[in-house]
Formats: sequence, C-alpha cells, structure tokens
Amino acid sequence: MQKNRVFVNAYESLSCVGNTAELMEAIYAKKSGITIDTSYMAEHPAGLGSFAPNDFFTSLNTVTQSVLDKSDLEDFHETLLIVGSSVGGIGKSEQTFFKEKSYKNINPKEHAISVISDTLDKRFSFKDSRSISTACTSSANALMLAQRLINLGVYENVLIVGADALCYTTVCGFQALGVLSTQKCTPFQVDREGMNVAEGIAALLLQGSQTDASIELCGSAGSSDAFHMTNPDPEAGGAIACMQKALEDAGLQSQDIDYVNAHGTGTQANDAVEALAVETLFTHNPPMSSTKAITGHTLGAAGALEAVISCEVIKQQKIAPQTSLKETENKKVNLPSAAEEQKIKYVISNSFAFGGNNTAVIFGALK
Repeated sequence: MQKNRVFVNAYESLSCVGNTAELMEAIYAKKSGITIDTSYMAEHPAGLGSFAPNDFFTSLNTVTQSVLDKSDLEDFHETLLIVGSSVGGIGKSEQTFFKEKSYKNINPKEHAISVISDTLDKRFSFKDSRSISTACTSSANALMLAQRLINLGVYENVLIVGADALCYTTVCGFQALGVLSTQKCTPFQVDREGMNVAEGIAALLLQGSQTDASIELCGSAGSSDAFHMTNPDPEAGGAIACMQKALEDAGLQSQDIDYVNAHGTGTQANDAVEALAVETLFTHNPPMSSTKAITGHTLGAAGALEAVISCEVIKQQKIAPQTSLKETENKKVNLPSAAEEQKIKYVISNSFAFGGNNTAVIFGALK
C-alpha cells in the first residue's frame, strides 16, 4: 500500500535560550543557556535550563498560537493534537503541596500527563487529542504516531507538542541516580560528568500536503533494548536497530544521512552507547552533535525540540557544532567543533529513554 507523505509545515519552540530563532543563533554561536542552580537542592548545585519567570502554561499557549499563525489553518478544529510529556502537571502539584504543606487541594486532573492536552484543547478546540508518556522519547513517539496516522490517511493535520517543565521530581530524581552534572553538560567528552535537566516546549504541525517551506518527515521507528530499567544495552543493539528501521521506513540507506542529531545527554552510559551505534551503522562518518549542551535535556519535550532543530539545520544547510568538547571519548565519530555549511538533505534525530526505549526520526529536504 502506498503511504501518504508527511510534511512539517510550521513549528515553534521555547527553551532556556529562547524561541526557535534564538535557539539556532545560540547553537551556531555555541552559547549554552544552562545556569548553575541551588534552588532545588541547596547542598547539590546542578546545571539546569529554565525559561522562568514565564508561566509554563502561558508559554505553552503562546508557542502553540505561534504555530497556528505560521500555518495555513484558520483554527485547529480539524486537527489532532498529540502531546508528548514526561511529567505532565507534576510541577503544578508540587507548587500546591509546598505552598499548603498538604496534598488535600491537589487536583488529580492537574497532576496528570493529560493536563497539557487539556490546557491546549480548552484554548484552541482540537478535533481530538492524545497524550504519550514514555520518558525521554515521549514527543519523538508522538511524531512517529502522527506520521503513521497521516501515512494511512486517518488525519490530514496533526499538531505535535512536546512539553516538560522543571520540577523537583525530575531534578531530585536524576540526582538520586547520580547522573546530574554540577556544571554545563559536555556530551561525548572523555570526562563528562552527567546531564542538565531543563524545561522546554516545542510544537510542530504535520500535514499531508506540502508548502514551499515544508520539510518532509521521511521515516521513523522505535525499538526496545529489554536490558535494564535505566541503563542502555552496552552493545547498542537496540539503538542500532531503531535507526536501521527508521532508514528502512524512509526508504533510505545509511550513507544517505548527512547529519545526526544525537540524543547525547552527557551521561557516561548514554553517550558511549550512542557513539558506538552511530559508528557501527553510519560508516561514512557523517557529522554528529548533541544540542543538549545548549538547551539541556528537556526530557519528554526533547524529541520535538530536536525535531525543530533538525528542520532548521536542513533549512539553513548548516551543521550544528558540538559545544564544550575538548577530548572525545570515541575517536571514530565525527563531532564538528564549529558550525559548518554543507549540503544537507537528510537528518536523523535520536531519542533514547529509560527502559531501553529508543526512537529515531528522519527529516528530509523536499525532493
């Protein structure tokens, strides 16, 4: 059966370095938005990425409105909304608890993953909505689901929103795992310390028809390591399978990929496994970088945020450099230290999560 093509026709984002235009400026200038914070854990400084003092849910509506304004739609009444989030409304529940020192007035609906889709639906009135929570692959899996639905002709318009706010649950949780960095993270560096938790919002409108500004969502795939609750398979079997299946879905060969947007969290286990997977699969050694050195790890929003970055890399025909890299651990992968202009037709963007949950999404310039 012939699949309908899928196009990214409008998008916007917000991260600790600002909106999409400011994000790309920061990436190419290698200016991180991470700050060293002690407000969450007084005795444990951590590098975090925040766009406070903006209210998270106000920002959520603003980013979504921007996508609507950039699109050819008058409204979202015939659009499916798919939200990817790791923590949903937990931050709001935490605020209530710390203010009142009680769980009594915490609204379960405000605590749920679906609070983001509920908030957006109240403002924009979507045709229907779904919420996905698979940790750090949440919005990447939302993109994959949207692609499949448009491929099959079930929907013509799907809005993907990846969104996660900073909260004690995630900051303290990652500290308990011993993977938080006390400084700005340094993905793929030999002496990397860990990751930076950050908040972020990204929204992308996927449609079955193209415009002059379209980027194609060519393929996607997922896999499961089935290895460990938090650590990836050290032999990279799941990561390799995920990227290989995404290539097959896109009808591409590994050598067709011009840039790899790495998951690259800055943790020892993740970076070693991802570098091994890229080295194994992409023998032509395409440039690869992790933009989390600029934005921090936006958790459930990361897949959508890095989809925006991937689309911008294609539009600008300019590779994102690897920030804060002095000595790489794996000398066989190509980690450019400066922004480079080159012909970029296809980009693969990786998202890897707890439980060995892997997702890869491929974007391409229009044929």
